[in-house]
Amino acid sequence: MKRVTVIAQKKELDKVKKAAGDSIYNVEDLKSNLVRIDIYVNDALLDDLISELQNSVDLRHKESVIEVSSPEFVISSALKRKEREIKKSERATVEALLASSKKYTKIDTGKTILVVIAGIIALIGLFMNNVPIIIGAMLLSPLLGPIYSFVINTSVGRSRDAWLSMINMAIMLILVIITSFLATMIISIFMPLSLTPEILLRFDTNPIYILMALLLGFAAVFAYAKGLSESIAGIAIAAALLPPLVVSGITLALYLDYAPRPLLLSMENIVGLIAGGLLAILALRIEPRRYYERAKAKKMLRRIYITLASLIIILLVLSILL
Repeated sequence: MKRVTVIAQKKELDKVKKAAGDSIYNVEDLKSNLVRIDIYVNDALLDDLISELQNSVDLRHKESVIEVSSPEFVISSALKRKEREIKKSERATVEALLASSKKYTKIDTGKTILVVIAGIIALIGLFMNNVPIIIGAMLLSPLLGPIYSFVINTSVGRSRDAWLSMINMAIMLILVIITSFLATMIISIFMPLSLTPEILLRFDTNPIYILMALLLGFAAVFAYAKGLSESIAGIAIAAALLPPLVVSGITLALYLDYAPRPLLLSMENIVGLIAGGLLAILALRIEPRRYYERAKAKKMLRRIYITLASLIIILLVLSILL
């Protein structure tokens, strides 16, 4: 249950009431020519209500406000009846999704260090052929955030935040490769290193991995948008990205002839995860509220879809040739 507080001009009251429909609301006169309306609405209906209110209230006036809050509890038999009639919300609102993605549009030193540490742990697990250690590294790696942020911001046409998220992700991924390269070079000075079965697994560039990445990207973004913990949904992303990236660093240091294979696998997974995430936003129907913003977002999405489709075709051809 949410409480939507609207402060608008009195001449807009009828429009706000119409937007509220059969929701429970209270009206209070304020000073001058303003009125306050408190509307109680089920989470599942919040998106539609906000869209209607934005079309009903002229937000160019500095006094006009639409505020959404979550009451600790509300005692009302009428509201209880409505709660039973309406199914639970399937996902967070567009505003909530954008707010949760904002932190991934800039470099977070703590998360970047965590990615580097996860890469080193994965490197140790790969050379020891120890699966539990590799899985432990996946649990540490916060790689879902930037992908999720790119997908959400792309869906609403926020190109600047989308590309900032992509830059943040690129920095993390490149750091994993560089760290793995340097760590491998240093370790090789003191002890001989060989290709273990876990490392050799990341030499396989079968086209099926693109499909796997598509499904993982869809599932991770879909789950995260519905409120599942990032640490849970992010394991799928880390499983697809972290080991191939680490193996790329290893091969660049010791087995340069083999380097194209894990690098190609990494690219397949990155493109597939992003494409899968964008398919998830279609399923969730995440889009801007205003019609002119939707037109801008659709234009941006078309370009991204064409780019991703082209990349997938190129990667499929390369995976067959290598």
